[in-house]
Amino acid sequence: MPQHLSDTNLILDTDSYKSSHFLQYPKGMTRIFSYLESRGGRYPTTRFFGLQYILDKYLTRRITKEDVEEARTLIEAHGEPFPYDGWMRVVNVHGGKLPLEIRAVPEGTLVPIHNILMSCTNTDPELPWLVGWFETMLMRVWYPTTVCTQSYYIREIIKKALEQTSDRAAEELPFKLHDFGSRGVSSRESAGIGGLSHLVNFLGSDTLEALRVGRNHYDADLAGFSIPAAEHSTITSWGKEHEVDAYRNMVRQFGQAGKIFAVVSDSYDLKHAINVFWGETLRKEVEESGATLVVRPDSGDPPAMVRLAVNALAAKYGTTVNSKGYQVLNHVRVIQGDGIDEQTITQILQNLNVDGFSAENVAFGMGGALLQKVDRDTQRFAYKASAGLIDGQYRGIYKDPVTDPGKRSKDGVLDLVQEHGRMQTRAYYTFDTDFPNSLMRTVYRDGELLVRDSLEVVRARG
Repeated sequence: MPQHLSDTNLILDTDSYKSSHFLQYPKGMTRIFSYLESRGGRYPTTRFFGLQYILDKYLTRRITKEDVEEARTLIEAHGEPFPYDGWMRVVNVHGGKLPLEIRAVPEGTLVPIHNILMSCTNTDPELPWLVGWFETMLMRVWYPTTVCTQSYYIREIIKKALEQTSDRAAEELPFKLHDFGSRGVSSRESAGIGGLSHLVNFLGSDTLEALRVGRNHYDADLAGFSIPAAEHSTITSWGKEHEVDAYRNMVRQFGQAGKIFAVVSDSYDLKHAINVFWGETLRKEVEESGATLVVRPDSGDPPAMVRLAVNALAAKYGTTVNSKGYQVLNHVRVIQGDGIDEQTITQILQNLNVDGFSAENVAFGMGGALLQKVDRDTQRFAYKASAGLIDGQYRGIYKDPVTDPGKRSKDGVLDLVQEHGRMQTRAYYTFDTDFPNSLMRTVYRDGELLVRDSLEVVRARG
């Protein structure tokens, strides 16, 4: 059997062809400056998040001689040249610490598209190619940033509806979009960092991995919360003829005063479950428990099913009209977790409004659409070199393809500043700058994480 490769060798976390780039730059190149931006996409701004995780988990590791030897053996056999002397310089001169400097906007910041979010440059003039080597890893910040951005914009949709129709908008909003996405992502790591990206904006999640990542990398003791909830297996295991007994068991197990519990109710017939079992057989027990029952439809057209459920529950449990003139269900709520995305959430909230119900009557569960149904082009992320030093002379670096002007990259040593009331990218055509009035910070230098924000601090920036 072939020898196993290390799971912690940072050198191997790149694209294969990067290993040939040390031979491709102009002779005399001593410095490269690269930057990350969102070139457009679905949303007009991004909520930057996740770089601290990447730096803390990966780039604070030390490169060892064993890492270098392992990488050389694999990469040369793979068909690429390998910068052995350069990597051994990292080991012997820098003690295994990566001679890079990374600047970034504070995490949680909303930044208009087409602006720099992060930059990377080398601190050892003999190793400029390291800036490109770690593009692959650093570019992955697109994922938590895109999840965080989508979650933020959905929060704004729900927030607007709550402010219009609820007396309790501030208390209700943090729990209105619940993360159901752990099983719908490609990996445990995606669940953790994607789930935590959502928790920058909300407090509800069933993704335990997000809590682990939050505690380990963002100093969050408890990043999110959940409630007891049924699934189809726990209801249907009682058999169709004992469906009401399954529901009764949920009330008796979790129906304590002040508590909330959710019960999927469409395993057989949602209308019958609401109108007969919840609305008649178990109504008194639900009301006397002092708990809040959350009924979950899980099939059919989401806007239609929520409309049906809310109106049917109102007929059985009654409503209270709030100060804004909207009805609030007594004792019960609805959560829709099937087919939820930005469009169905908008439609459901519009239906509630038309029917005279407060948005606080409904919560949403979002799974794969929240954590997986995004890609690098959702916000058109790019990491590009924009400046270099060759024989001590500054050179702008950029691409400008005639076939796609939208892909023109920026040139210069870039920074983000506030000018004329808005954020914009400023370019310096020299490396000799201390970035006056910058909105960015140096977060990493020479193998060390220099800034460590808590999740609480990140949340406050939105």
